[in-house]
Amino acid sequence: MRRTAFAALCLAAAATVGLTTGCQSGDDSADSKPKGPFAGLSGSQITDRAMKTTTGASSLRLKGQVPDEESKGFIEIDMAIDKQGRCAGTMSMGGQGKADLVRNGGTVYMKYDEKFLRAQSEGEPKEDTDAAVDMLAGKWTKMAVKGQDAKDIAAFCDLDTILGDIKEGDTEATRGKTTKVDGTPAIVLHEKDGEDDYTAHVATEGKPYLLRIDSGAKAKEQIHLSFSDYGRPVAADKPAGEIIDLDAL
Repeated sequence: MRRTAFAALCLAAAATVGLTTGCQSGDDSADSKPKGPFAGLSGSQITDRAMKTTTGASSLRLKGQVPDEESKGFIEIDMAIDKQGRCAGTMSMGGQGKADLVRNGGTVYMKYDEKFLRAQSEGEPKEDTDAAVDMLAGKWTKMAVKGQDAKDIAAFCDLDTILGDIKEGDTEATRGKTTKVDGTPAIVLHEKDGEDDYTAHVATEGKPYLLRIDSGAKAKEQIHLSFSDYGRPVAADKPAGEIIDLDAL
């Protein structure tokens, strides 16, 4: 069964973080002579415009949470990403520490705090975990993208991968109320994908960019994502100071 447009986007975003979980979606029906922003357009037509505009962006900032299948918790992300494979931002695993991430060209740079390292080393011998913390905590590391571990991370820095092939998603959204997302006027769209439902917000001023997607309360694994800073250059410069080369270890 084909996914609806917003569900396809959510699935793509979740998959790039190494997940196999889904997003959620509302119902689609023809709107009767809608007024106000996007006057005369149905929810499906607004969705078409939002998807085309969003996928055409050269860069954006993605912030929010997606479920982590392994830990049964959530991965929190705040990342600026562009279509040249550059990215810069942070991620954390269910509040268990934080990792900074930068990708520039063929290199991935990461910096982990102690809490993150200990959480990721759960089950390992204490002496091995302590050694990893002593060597890596608070320090920048680097890996060549050609390595498998770096490839998995680098995939998250590819905006085309994040957005996924959402052009193939059916558009089954219905119009909701108008509101604001971080001060930007927006229209609410509702969509349903099987038993799952979600709400999306699309800008009503300027270009009709997607601003936010939230899964419904009935969803088994909720996803909340916001989109901003469209077209803004990504500050993905090589970190200053000493950098530990993990490929050389």
